[in-house]
Amino acid sequence: MNWDDSSSGTPGGGPQPADADGPDRLVAPSADGEDQAVEAALRPKSLDEFVGQERVREQLDLVLKAALARGATADHVLLSGAPGLGKTTLSMIIAAEMGAPIRITSGPAIQHAGDLAAILSSLQDGEVLFLDEIHRMSRPAEEMLYMAMEDFRVDVIVGKGPGATAIPLELPPFTLVGATTRAGLLPPPLRDRFGFTAQMEFYEPVELERVIHRSAHLLDLEIDADGAAEIAGRSRGTPRIANRLLRRVRDYAQVKAEGYINRDIAAVALQVYEVDERGLDRLDRAVLQALLKLFGGGPVGLSTLAVAVGEERETVEEVAEPFLVREGLLARTPRGRVATPAAWAHLGLTPPTRSPGASGQPGLFGA
Repeated sequence: MNWDDSSSGTPGGGPQPADADGPDRLVAPSADGEDQAVEAALRPKSLDEFVGQERVREQLDLVLKAALARGATADHVLLSGAPGLGKTTLSMIIAAEMGAPIRITSGPAIQHAGDLAAILSSLQDGEVLFLDEIHRMSRPAEEMLYMAMEDFRVDVIVGKGPGATAIPLELPPFTLVGATTRAGLLPPPLRDRFGFTAQMEFYEPVELERVIHRSAHLLDLEIDADGAAEIAGRSRGTPRIANRLLRRVRDYAQVKAEGYINRDIAAVALQVYEVDERGLDRLDRAVLQALLKLFGGGPVGLSTLAVAVGEERETVEEVAEPFLVREGLLARTPRGRVATPAAWAHLGLTPPTRSPGASGQPGLFGA
């Protein structure tokens, strides 16, 4: 199982400092902290343990083994793909395979060139720097990164105006692992400096079943093949979602079914958590229902659709739409969003008979 969220400490994750006016207290771990701890425990630690992405694993294995044989740091690596496919996990595996420490940060956290210079100047020889959402880094920091990646050097500007001086700062060899969900936003000069680029694909159900069985074993859960298949079929091709659904089904099974998970238990549990047989959740179905029932299948503008479901425009566009489009339930057109015949069928509704409108343009699904 592979997913991208980085584990981090949270308040309440362990003993807390004593209050100034009272004795030491122990604060119970938060639910989020518990989930992060579980995710960290489930992460594969080597390429051999990593499930799926066979082509990427084979290519990356060659890159790392060749670097070790030369006694050199590995080439810079760019990992692109949708959230939850294992980019953070692979970065940690790269560091583990190279026997190097890893530093984790993100593009939005680097707003100035000085922020990046501080990180780069503190790297150790051979260290792996993981830069998540690298496409969201500021332009000045991005330009500094060009020289750092290519020449292992940065120029630090001291002073302002005509008296400013550039002081070159040598860096130890390091490996940059960049992760992005939108590779098209990376400028060519940055993209071309990566020695290895991997496009991570969505998982097939059989691969997700392997992810679920492995996670169930680590969590000491009893699950049969049909139960794993039921969860895998609703996981949107994403290991992170598969592991999250497995934990929710575990909760239901422990309360209602003595801890054992089969197909029937998994189906009922996921119904409780509003995840249907195709993996659509509450927001996905709300978007489809608004599109079909309120707007007759469209076309309708994104902002209007977002208002109809009571969500922000960005939430509908970035959270719900990608999966609905990939599943063939929704289409984006110049005139707006439209539902496909599969959407009508999925919700058990009959599409209206289309006829030429006032403009003489035929409907999407019929004359």
